[in-house]
Amino acid sequence: MSDRRVFRWATTSTRLLVGSVVSAAAVVGVVAAVALPWPTIEREPASISAVPAPAPAVVACDGGLLSVGRDLTNAESFAVATPQRLTSGVTDGAEPPQEAVLEVAGLTSGEGPAVFTSPPAGRERVDVAAAGSSIAGDPDLAGFAASACRPPLLESWLVGGSGETGASDLILISNPGSVPATVQLTVYGAAGEQTPPGGSDLVVPPGTQRVVPLAGLVLGEQSPVVRVSAVGAPVHASLQASITRVLTPGGVEQVGAIPEPETALTITGVAVTRAPGEEGASDAATVLRLLSPSADGDATVTVTPVGREEPARDPETVPLVAGEPVEIALGGLGVGTYTVTVEGETPVVAAVWQTTGFDEGDDFAWYTPSPLVTLPSLFATPSGPPPAVTLVNPADEPVDVSVSSDDGSYRLDVTVPAGGSMTARLSPRTVYVLDPGEGQIRAGLALTGDGALAGIPVWPADAASPAIVVYP
Repeated sequence: MSDRRVFRWATTSTRLLVGSVVSAAAVVGVVAAVALPWPTIEREPASISAVPAPAPAVVACDGGLLSVGRDLTNAESFAVATPQRLTSGVTDGAEPPQEAVLEVAGLTSGEGPAVFTSPPAGRERVDVAAAGSSIAGDPDLAGFAASACRPPLLESWLVGGSGETGASDLILISNPGSVPATVQLTVYGAAGEQTPPGGSDLVVPPGTQRVVPLAGLVLGEQSPVVRVSAVGAPVHASLQASITRVLTPGGVEQVGAIPEPETALTITGVAVTRAPGEEGASDAATVLRLLSPSADGDATVTVTPVGREEPARDPETVPLVAGEPVEIALGGLGVGTYTVTVEGETPVVAAVWQTTGFDEGDDFAWYTPSPLVTLPSLFATPSGPPPAVTLVNPADEPVDVSVSSDDGSYRLDVTVPAGGSMTARLSPRTVYVLDPGEGQIRAGLALTGDGALAGIPVWPADAASPAIVVYP
């Protein structure tokens, strides 16, 4: 081998060696750079936390008891048989609520229902509560009715009433807003879910109440449930139920709406005033109506006397078919106050029908579920028999609850045991504050008297709007 070749081989080997060393160093450098933390610049995005201004609080009332067909020249007209006596109040220290009256299409005499509005005080929401009652004693309409004024909703469920002969039930749809509402009435009955022609695309102008006879939607239906759906504006829906047996009126009631189906319902303060076995008790005096709107499933029904832990009757499992209401008789209940709980495999709606009897001068009531109250909430008691409030604690721990009148003249502090219940007498025509403290409670009013029966669940106040974070 010549010296020149030896030199070229040595030079080439040296270059290869140097290149390998450089490549290895580069790999080591990259690995180290990936493994080691790089210097970064962190900057919090600019943001603003703002609490939306509260909206005015609005509640709409059902109005006085309506009679149908008293004007022989206009069988479809309505008249106020007896006006509604109202009790209202607002958050302590706030200005009295503003009151307005809704117009009622087809009303030939009397005044429409009231609407109470409380604007916010500065940036603080002002709660408003109102309730009313009416007593009728006419040949075609007799009984005691009481109901709470409620905020309008985009969806409501009416559980109660009948389309059979003798019933003169009316669906009341109120629009307290400033724009029209278009309403769909979906009826659930023995044939399942249907939208009758008379319940489709009902326009309710702002500041008005529309009255729809239930029999015009489901003539002959024994156990209807009606879903009220609104677009354009929320509406306040309720049901006026009345019955006449032969020529004798058998009571009247204003049935409040249920906001939505749930898998767990608690119906509080069901007042049984007649012992089983007495005259007229051969007919079911206590009946539960149930509906699972969307799916088949079972529901377990438990009836418990207030203040006791043991059920009054064995829990009953009821099979439900989607879209078909079911009624079960809750017989054998002695005189007293009861809590009815419904636990469903699917979301359900339910209400309890209770009557004082089946003779002249008797009355009936529909008791609807009581929602959870988790913050101090206003409620009003109407005129009529002295009301009793039933408190039910669904939690596993005792809860300290206070009930105080808005004028400070009355205060009740009680501890409701875990899973327990209790009842207390209140005064009529008074506004109260229900405060569950750190816990949660369900509450309902029962009004019972001679030939008078009514029930009103206590609804929670609207929670304050949470803060909104804005990123400019």
